[in-house]
Amino acid sequence: MNIIIGTAITFIVYILAKKAYKKWSFPFLNPLIVSTLILIGMIFLIDIPVNTYISDAKVITHMLGPATVAFAIPIYKHLPLLKKYFGNILVSITSGTFVAIISSFALALLGHLQPDLLLSLLPRSITTPVAIEISKDIGGLPSLTTIFVIVTGITGGMIGPYIIKWFSIKSPIARGLALGMGAHGSGTSAAMEYGEKEATFSMIAMIFAAWISLFWVNSLIPSLMNMMP
Repeated sequence: MNIIIGTAITFIVYILAKKAYKKWSFPFLNPLIVSTLILIGMIFLIDIPVNTYISDAKVITHMLGPATVAFAIPIYKHLPLLKKYFGNILVSITSGTFVAIISSFALALLGHLQPDLLLSLLPRSITTPVAIEISKDIGGLPSLTTIFVIVTGITGGMIGPYIIKWFSIKSPIARGLALGMGAHGSGTSAAMEYGEKEATFSMIAMIFAAWISLFWVNSLIPSLMNMMP
C-alpha cells in the first residue's frame, strides 16, 4: 500500500457506508461503525500491519485539524445567536465537560483501570485532535484516547436523537449543544440531519468543550488524580 491507495480505500469505504446509512437509516449502520468494521476486516484479511495502514492513511488523520478550524465558518454565520445565548452556552458546556470527566473517572475506578488507562479515558468527550493533545499532556496514551473518543462519539451519535425525541427537545440550540457535547463529531453529523442551526451549535459545543477541558487539565484532573487510592 501507499499513501494514495490507503487514503483512497478509506475514503471509498466511508462514502459507501454513508450511502448505506442514508438509504436504510438504521442506527447500527452509522458510517463510523460500518466503515471501521470493514477496514478492520480488510486489514485482517489482507494481513496488512496496522502501523502500515495508519501511515498510508495519514492524510485523512492530518485533515482533522483543518476540519476542526473550518467550523468557524458556520459559527460566524450565526454569530448573533452565539452572542445572545453566550451565557447559556458557557454554563451548559462547562457543566457538560465537568460531568464527562467525573463520569469517566468514576467508570475507570469501577473498572479498576491502571492510571495510564484512566488518564487516556478522561478526555473521551472532546473532539479527537484536542483529546489527543490533552491525553499527551496528562500522561495518557493518545492511541487509546482516540479509541475512547470514537466509541463515545458513535454511541452518542446513535442514541442522541432518540433521547432528544423521548424528552421532546424542540429548541435547535438545545439539540445542537446536546449532540455536540455528548458526541462531538458524530453528534454534529447527527445534528446536520435536523438543520443548520443544530449543526452550528453542535460545532460550538465541540469548540467550547475543547477550550473548557483545557482549563480542567490544570484544575479538576490533578485533583481527581490525588483522590486515587
